[in-house]
Order: sequence, then C-alpha cells, then structure tokens
Amino acid sequence: MADPVIRLSDAHLTLQGNAGPVPILRGLSLQVERGETVGLVGPSGSGKSSLLMLMGGLERATGGLVQAMGQDLTALDEDALARFRLSHMGVVFQSFHLIPTMTAHENVATPLELAGAPDAFDRAAAELDRVGLGARRDHYPAQLSGGEQRQAIMDLLFGLRADHGATLVLVTHDPDLARRCDRVIRLADGRLAAEAAA
Repeated sequence: MADPVIRLSDAHLTLQGNAGPVPILRGLSLQVERGETVGLVGPSGSGKSSLLMLMGGLERATGGLVQAMGQDLTALDEDALARFRLSHMGVVFQSFHLIPTMTAHENVATPLELAGAPDAFDRAAAELDRVGLGARRDHYPAQLSGGEQRQAIMDLLFGLRADHGATLVLVTHDPDLARRCDRVIRLADGRLAAEAAA
C-alpha cells in the first residue's frame, strides 16, 4: 500500500489562554489515504477545525508528529510551510475569504495566477462554468447567495476528487455532506471518538 497522504501520530495541540494552557487536541493518531474523502464531525469545540488546521500546516502541533505527503510539517518553518501548501494543498475556509471588490472570476483566477498558472483566467472561467456559475462570473461575492457559493464549491471539490484523485478532508455539521465521504471521523473533547465508513 502507498504511504498515506496525511499521517498524525500522537498529535497534540495546546494553546495558551488567559488562565493558562488549554488542551485542544489530545494525542490524535490517524492517517488519510491518497484519493480518500474524509468528513470530520462532532460537536462545536470538539477540535474539528483545529485538526484540519494541523493537517494543513496552518497550526503547529505542540506534541507528536504531523506528516503530509511524507513531509514532517512539524519540522518546517513558516516560509517552508507556505511553500509546501502552495505546491501541494488547497484550503477552503467556511466563509471562503472571497475578496469583496473582485468578481467571482477574479477571485478564482487570483490564486491560480499566484501559483504561476499562465492560463489562470481561462481555467477560472472553465471551473465557474463547471459548477454552474459561468453566467455569474462578473458578479461580486455579495451578489452570490450563500447557497450558490457553498453548494457549488462542494460539488467542485468532490468533482476534483473524482476527476483527479485528489484527497479531500472536510469539517461539516451536515449529515448529508458527511455521507458523501468515504469515511467519517467523529471528534469529542479533542480526541477521536469514532471512525466509520460513511
């Protein structure tokens, strides 16, 4: 079997609060295989988003090991992490962090340009067409409904997995979305509470 895309071994995350250290993640060990879709579920405050941040190198583990594509993320400085993410990962935040003064077309094309894609605007137009937003490409984020933004993005992400074998890890409270995943991992109080095929 090929090496997993993501591997955590006894990973911990403790943050400093006003009253002292606050344990967020407590000794998580798991792996995500290439091309797999994984849904992270659990109550608010269970550690889902923090786990996703560790996997993406956006938060640094305070203990244990976090590897992505064989690279030890705990050993990289911030610049090296940024370069690694640019080359190997994409992160879509819940609020999408769209630039309000740019059209949908410009918002999609900008990260492609930053990554050096010579055909950024053509690729952006094609992806907007693919998710049914081609006719809205000149609209600004405030002119797109939340439903249009979210459903289209989820369909695109699952489509990329189907077309290119991309690995997808997502945080959700939506049971229908979780059922679309190959596997669901439930967290509770910063620990793995359950794991099952969706």
